[in-house]
Amino acid sequence: MAARGRANPLALAVLTLLSERPMHPYEMSGTLRERRKEDSIKLNYGSLYSVVESLRKRGLIASRETVREGRRPERTVYEITEPGIAEMHDWLSDLLANPAKEFAQFEAALSLMPVLGPAEVVQLLEARLRTQLLAKQQYDAIAASTPEGFPRLFTIEAEFRQNLLETEIRFITELLRELKSGEFDGLRVWARMHQLRESGASPEEIEATVATEFAEEMSWLSQPEQH
Repeated sequence: MAARGRANPLALAVLTLLSERPMHPYEMSGTLRERRKEDSIKLNYGSLYSVVESLRKRGLIASRETVREGRRPERTVYEITEPGIAEMHDWLSDLLANPAKEFAQFEAALSLMPVLGPAEVVQLLEARLRTQLLAKQQYDAIAASTPEGFPRLFTIEAEFRQNLLETEIRFITELLRELKSGEFDGLRVWARMHQLRESGASPEEIEATVATEFAEEMSWLSQPEQH
């Protein structure tokens, strides 16, 4: 499968499941949920069927048989093919070995936050911090309830998410401290820009004033220290 077909991790999850044994989509969904993989991979039944059909058309999996259990509808059982095994190995190896640029929504929001005023951003970050602290409590509770001696192999992705969460909490906490104390670089110009906007200044006036004040601030920062 070409790299263009590697955008959906759910497809890789299906390949890994079928490398264990043949399954029908309902069993795939149940197994992923039982293993809590929906915390790491976006999963819904409709998209799962679409992924299975796409993999079948690409020759990475094939239908093995159709089964019926009691009064339930017939279900198609799928198995992985030799090309599917090769693709699974190459895809997973690539993900583990090669960092890829991931366009996180929070990162995008940070890059665009100057369009909002500093005071509003502080309120929004405080709300996000409360949510993430609650999430950390939930992760800590899950970690504490994990049976002693339970293989780390089966919880490593949760450990990764927890570390990312803790890093974000530290980042937001420090960012809020700098914003509230006035230490954040560019805060004065940022606040001035929104003061002008609220006063009804034209975009041209705002741009000219901000450019002048930013140049003055950079000039002051670049002055050599006096001894």
